[in-house]
Amino acid sequence: MTLVLLKETQKQSYHQHPEPLARLGQGACKHQTCQNHLLNVLPMDVYERLFPKLELVSMQCGEVIYESGGMLSYAYFPSNCIASLLYIMEDGASSEVALVGKEGMIGVALLMGGNTMPHMAVIQTAGYAYRLKKQVLEQEINRNGTLFRILLLYTQALITLMAQTSVCNRHHSIDQQLCRLLLQRIDRISSGELCMTQEFISNILGVRRESITDAAGELQQAGIIEYRRGHITVLDRQGLETRVCECYQVVRTELARLLPLPSGSKESTPLFFKLADYEKSTSFQAPSLKKVV
Repeated sequence: MTLVLLKETQKQSYHQHPEPLARLGQGACKHQTCQNHLLNVLPMDVYERLFPKLELVSMQCGEVIYESGGMLSYAYFPSNCIASLLYIMEDGASSEVALVGKEGMIGVALLMGGNTMPHMAVIQTAGYAYRLKKQVLEQEINRNGTLFRILLLYTQALITLMAQTSVCNRHHSIDQQLCRLLLQRIDRISSGELCMTQEFISNILGVRRESITDAAGELQQAGIIEYRRGHITVLDRQGLETRVCECYQVVRTELARLLPLPSGSKESTPLFFKLADYEKSTSFQAPSLKKVV
């Protein structure tokens, strides 16, 4: 079945959500629920029901959200942090199957009813996220309402990301994979500054560290990035987009198709399109969210 969004529903759903101020603590003004795309597109009535139960939490780099096979107690809606979904092999080798930032939710197993996943989720870029207790999310899902449908749409986008990552790792060069990895991350933090070692990148992509050294060296020589130990600065985004494979755009376009920004939002970002902007570049028509076709 296909779940899609109605233009008018999107227009009505965009607003500056009130914040659960009692839960925010220091730096509250810097972390608003509207920074998370899924919370941002909720209709006001749904948000008002949920926001007293949202808790802003600090996410530290390297923090494990859940282990392989571990039971989930919360769903997390990142504000400005990034989580890497990693599969660890029996011999200790690892590979990233997906990443989650401000566009999504960590814990789709709760939505699907499986409660556990065979991979692990680790915070890769420190920041903040809003978390919601498992029981509260389940109650909302049982309503079979707007949040449930939005999360199903996001899950479809996440499946696309996982599938395209698998294709990319199998068929595209390490140079192209590195460009995809960098673009996906700067999209989610809206900054060209990344704290990542070459060893960490090699673990994410499941390749030799020497291969990452060579690929990063080529990008640096071309003036596209500046690399210092553990720190990467993207100097030329367009240069990355020129070199990256089609996998990056496939995932980005699918996310825009399924969950476009409302036309009333203030700005578009590399990760999200406004609904009006998206309709200018595609013939896709968004039917009603209220019905399952």
